[in-house]
Amino acid sequence: MAIPVKLEVFEGPLDLLLHLIDKNKVDIYDIPIVEITEQYLDYIRKMETSDMNVMSEFLVMAATLIDIKCRMLLPREVDEQGEEEDPRAELVQKLLEYKMYKYMSLELKDRQVDAAKNMYRVQNLPPEVAMYKHPLDYEALIGDMTLSKLHGIFKSIVRRQEDKIDPIRSQYGNIEKDEIDMDMKTLYVEAYAREHKTFSFRKLLEKQEGKMEIIVTFLIILELMKTGKIFISQESIFDDIMITSLM
Repeated sequence: MAIPVKLEVFEGPLDLLLHLIDKNKVDIYDIPIVEITEQYLDYIRKMETSDMNVMSEFLVMAATLIDIKCRMLLPREVDEQGEEEDPRAELVQKLLEYKMYKYMSLELKDRQVDAAKNMYRVQNLPPEVAMYKHPLDYEALIGDMTLSKLHGIFKSIVRRQEDKIDPIRSQYGNIEKDEIDMDMKTLYVEAYAREHKTFSFRKLLEKQEGKMEIIVTFLIILELMKTGKIFISQESIFDDIMITSLM
């Protein structure tokens, strides 16, 4: 019978490495790479996840640990200063940075929790203090201001407001929009054409009230001519336009 093993959940490969370092109580600057790599790979074997993005991050770190393990077995490389390079140096730097960010995030979380606990005392002043009003010296407030000066200021303000009024546009009346029912007007023109058969275009327009009705009637005449319901004729250029109904 298999024994179920519950693995701890880590935020990433660096989080797992820090856990292993703390668990083994080793110096982060002198990581026993062989031991840590074996424990890390053992954890990878027990992982069960369908998220390949998460799994790939752990596998990349596993490859990095194996690479460091192999380089530890080889003769150390020497840098420009003649000192031996530690294959673990880059990994140690990443672990230190991650550890610092992790502690900072925990500190910010604690501050957020503490901020929610801040309490503020309701203002509780004695009645005599709450009712107190600073006395006003009206003579000092008015100063040398007199009624004539106030009147002069008032007239200057009124004059400025009057100067803002356009002497021409202010005489215009309110512009109101004419509401014309296009369908009703079309029925009216068609009925007029059936009744009169042949009639003057000018007389038809003279029966309209307002500029908007004249424009709408003109458009309706054009539409009726386009659909072949009326025929338009004019003997000469200055003669009246005659309309003949074909309906």
